[in-house]
Amino acid sequence: MSKIPPKQEGDPNTTGHSWDGIEEFDNPMPRWWLWTFYATIVWGVAYTIAYPAWPLVSSATAGLLGYSTRAEVAEEIAAAEEANAGINAQLASAELTEISANAELNGYAVSAGAAVFRTWCAQCHGSGAAGFPGYPNLLDDDWLWGGDIEAIHATISHGIRNEEDDDARYSEMPAFGEILENEEIEQVVNYVLELSGSEADPALAGPGAEVFADNCSACHGENGMGDREQGAPNLADAIWLYGGDVEALTETVTYSRFGVMPPWTQRLSEAQIRAVALYVHQLGGGE
Repeated sequence: MSKIPPKQEGDPNTTGHSWDGIEEFDNPMPRWWLWTFYATIVWGVAYTIAYPAWPLVSSATAGLLGYSTRAEVAEEIAAAEEANAGINAQLASAELTEISANAELNGYAVSAGAAVFRTWCAQCHGSGAAGFPGYPNLLDDDWLWGGDIEAIHATISHGIRNEEDDDARYSEMPAFGEILENEEIEQVVNYVLELSGSEADPALAGPGAEVFADNCSACHGENGMGDREQGAPNLADAIWLYGGDVEALTETVTYSRFGVMPPWTQRLSEAQIRAVALYVHQLGGGE
C-alpha cells in the first residue's frame, strides 16, 4: 500500500471527507470559471427581461424588446400572401372547369391545394388521401356526391350533414333495426353481398332481394348502384366506406350511418377551396 504523504504547512483546508486516509483539498474555483458563471446568470436575467420568458395563466411576459415569434411568422405569411395575391385572385375568379387548361394556374392550384390538404384534410382522409373506415378514399372513382370538379368544390365548400351550413349536402339512412326483423336484416345483408360479388348465402340472398326492393331501392336504386343526388352509395361495386363484411353491413343496416363533414368556407378562402378541390380532382379519381 502506498504511503500517504504528510500534510504540509500552507496546504489548503480539506473538504472534510476521507477515503482510505486520502483527503480532498477544498480549493477555490478558478477565477475565470467563476466570472463566466456569474456572467451567465446576468445574461439569463437580462434575457428574461428583454424577451418573452415567464409563463402566465394564458400567455407569457412580453419582454421589453417586444419580440414575438408568432408575429414574425405572421409577417412571413402576410408577405407570402401578398406575393401570391394576384394568382389567388385569378384562381378565385376563373371558371372551375377551365382552370385545368391553364398550365400555370393549374400547377399553382395543385401545389397550393396539396399544402391545404395536408393542413386541413389529412387528419380524416389520410396524408395520401386513401381514407379510413368512415372517411372516403379520394383516390378511387367511387363518389357519393359526384366526382367532377364542380361537385368536389361544392362538397368542400358546404360539407356534409353539418349544422353550420344550410347548403350542406344532406341525406339520412333509416336505422332499419327499428323497422325490420333480425331475419330480414340478415337476408338483405346477404343480398347486398351478392350484389357486390362477395360470398353470400343464396338461401338468404333470395328473400333478401324482396326486402331490398321494398326498403332500400328507393335510395340505392333497383340494381343497387346508388344515387348521387342523395349521396346513396353504390352497393354493387364492393367499395365500402364502413366495411363490407357481414358484421359491418349488419351494423350499417341495423343502426345506419351518419358521417359529418364540416363546411370549409368558414375556414378557407375561395382560392384555397378551389386549390384543394383541384388537388383532390387530379389525384386519380376525379371525373
